[in-house]
Amino acid sequence: MRKLFILLAIMGFAQLGMAQTYTEGIGISGVDKLGAHQNGGRGCVGCHAPHSGARGNGGNEFGDAVTDEDSGNLALWGQDLGPLYGQTLNFGGEGAFDITLPASSTGLTHTQEEELLGVMMCLSCHDGQYTKGAMMTNMSYEQSAGLLPASYGTQPIPTLLGDDGSTTGNYHNDHPIGPKATLGAVGVASRLQYAAGGCGTAPNTYDCLLPDPANTAYMAFYNHYGAFNITTRKAGTFESGHRAVPVVLPTTNKNDAYLTCITCHTPHSMYTFSGRVKNSSTQGTYPTYFFIAAPYNPGAPVTNPTTASSATQFCRQCHFTGAGGSNEGSGIMNVTTQF
Repeated sequence: MRKLFILLAIMGFAQLGMAQTYTEGIGISGVDKLGAHQNGGRGCVGCHAPHSGARGNGGNEFGDAVTDEDSGNLALWGQDLGPLYGQTLNFGGEGAFDITLPASSTGLTHTQEEELLGVMMCLSCHDGQYTKGAMMTNMSYEQSAGLLPASYGTQPIPTLLGDDGSTTGNYHNDHPIGPKATLGAVGVASRLQYAAGGCGTAPNTYDCLLPDPANTAYMAFYNHYGAFNITTRKAGTFESGHRAVPVVLPTTNKNDAYLTCITCHTPHSMYTFSGRVKNSSTQGTYPTYFFIAAPYNPGAPVTNPTTASSATQFCRQCHFTGAGGSNEGSGIMNVTTQF
C-alpha cells in the first residue's frame, strides 16, 4: 500500500504556468501539459519503457552499458539507476545534508524505497555526473520555448544537477533533500500534526501530516496559500494539500519528516497546478513553472504591497519564520497571495 502511495506521488497532479495571460479555472492553451517530459518526442516511454527497462530505451546518454539488473522492474522505469547505487551526494553545502543512496534495488527498507522512487529515479535523468537521461539538453524547456517572464534572465538554466556549469559533481548549490533535510530542522514541524491513519478512506488509510488547527499563524498562511508540499488533504474536506504523503515519514515523529525530489516536483504536468487553494470548496487551475507541484508563478502580477507572489509563498510553506519567512509568521495577517 505504501508503494502505491509513493507511485501516486510520483505521478503527481497538474503543473506549470507561463508568462501569457492566465485565467483562473481555464488554464493555458497551446502548450502540451507534459512539456519538457515529451522527451524530444519520445513521450511517456522516455521514462516508463513498456519493455526491457533502460535497455529498451537504448541505455543512457553517456553510452554506458545498463548496470541496473532490476532496470524496469519497478514502474517500468526506463532509465539506468545502476551508476547511482551507493553514491553519496552532498546536497545543500559542505556535508551538512549528505544523502547516501541505496546500495541496490533489493531488500530495501521503507525509507530506502522512498529514496529510490523519489530521488534516484529523478537523478537517473537529471544528475549529469553519474547518469544522464536520453533526450536531455541541459537547458530549461520553458526558457528554450520562450515561456518564462521576459525579466527572468538570459543565461541558460541547467537541468542537470551534477553538470550545471560549475564544478562537475557540485551538489552544494542544490536544495537539500534526504533524511537530514527534515521539517524539524527548518522549524515548520511545530506548526503541523502527525495524524496516524488520519488520511485516506477506510480501509485504505495512512499516516500523514496535517496543519495544526490550533496554530493560528500557520492556519492564516494556509488559508492565504496552502501547504501542498508537506501536508495531505484529509478525506472529506477542502483542505489544500492533496497528495498522498509528499514528504517521507520515517517515524511517527513529525520532526523527522524529510524531503525528496517529488516533495516539490511532479513529472507529469508542467505548466498548471490543479487543486483547492484559499479554503475554496471547488478545484481551481493555477499557473506554475519547473514542474513545481503547487502554484508557483514568478511572473505573478504583484502590483501592490498587500499581495505576495505564489512563487514566494511556495517557499514559505517550510521557511515559515526567520529571514524571508512568511508574513503570518511575523504577525502580518492581511497579505494575500497573487497567483
